[in-house]
Amino acid sequence: AVWVSEIMLQQTQVATVIDYYNRWMQKWPTLQALAQASLEEVNKLWAGLGYYSRGKRLQEAARKVVSELDGRMPRTAEDLQKLLPGVGRYTAGAIASISYGQATGVVDGNVIRVLCRLRCIGADSSSPAVIDQLWDMANALVDRSRPGDFNQALMELGATVCVPKAPLCGECPVKQHCQARRRVEKELAFASRKLFGKPTPVPDVEDCGVGGCPLCPPAAEPWDSSLGVTNFPRKAAKKQPRTARTATCVLERRGCHGALEYLMVQRPSSGLLAGLWEFPSLPLTQGLQEEKQREMLADHLGWPVMAGALRLIGEVVHIFSHIHQTYVVYSLHLDEDVTLDPALSPSCWVTEEEFHASAVSTAMKKV
Repeated sequence: AVWVSEIMLQQTQVATVIDYYNRWMQKWPTLQALAQASLEEVNKLWAGLGYYSRGKRLQEAARKVVSELDGRMPRTAEDLQKLLPGVGRYTAGAIASISYGQATGVVDGNVIRVLCRLRCIGADSSSPAVIDQLWDMANALVDRSRPGDFNQALMELGATVCVPKAPLCGECPVKQHCQARRRVEKELAFASRKLFGKPTPVPDVEDCGVGGCPLCPPAAEPWDSSLGVTNFPRKAAKKQPRTARTATCVLERRGCHGALEYLMVQRPSSGLLAGLWEFPSLPLTQGLQEEKQREMLADHLGWPVMAGALRLIGEVVHIFSHIHQTYVVYSLHLDEDVTLDPALSPSCWVTEEEFHASAVSTAMKKV
């Protein structure tokens, strides 16, 4: 249960995860139950949660535990990370401390923020050197008798009090240890003395900030008094997501019972949205004229389709973590059955109700 929740909470907010988690645990309450599930079932339940490889790896790891480890989960962070697909340093530490009482720390986004403020770490918090230092700190801090409770409390502190913007410093239970808060107080004292013409105090010998420290803010990024403790942590500038365009065709026909059916094809078993179902789609190069992209999509469908028969519906934008994706949506109604090109397989026809119950991405639901 802890393992499933930690995997779902990677890159996804708690409010979004709760319903998915409850459905998952109801359907597969044990490792053995999950190991017997098909990837199609896993993708279907995961649909809409994003980062779909997480669900696939969960199932792969469950099968490995059942078939290779005699159904026994590894008990230490080191073994969890080494033996289970999809379990990294953080997830291993969380499972080992919460489930098995191992005195090991955890470092997630919330913990990074708390520790960077507590210790005035102003170097790029995503750099390997800083991350290693933060892990050392977390491992030194963790409570030996209640490591799981301590780690969850530290994460909760970052999630609810030491938040990215407008942190509730007055309510913080560890404010007396916070060097970022102390620095803010010194700044205020300095400003006050300057205002009233009083001599400024000699800096503390403990204050770091001169030359060579790998954890201090770079000289090119001076302290911004208006930000206070939110000067920390500092992150490298985010890469802009790349832009991509895809032509997508919603093919429909009347099924044997009169209901409209839509053609779905399955994506490859690796890469973006692996194994999910989508309308027949074709990546487009930038700058294509609409007439040309219509022709390319008609050719891609794999049987004689006049490009002019494809009706342009409009465009749908969907933002993945690293891709700004635009779907150019076409529609085509078929009056008779067609033989599908093997290149499009596996494929199937589904009703609208079946479509919404299938393993389809949020992007395809928008389409």
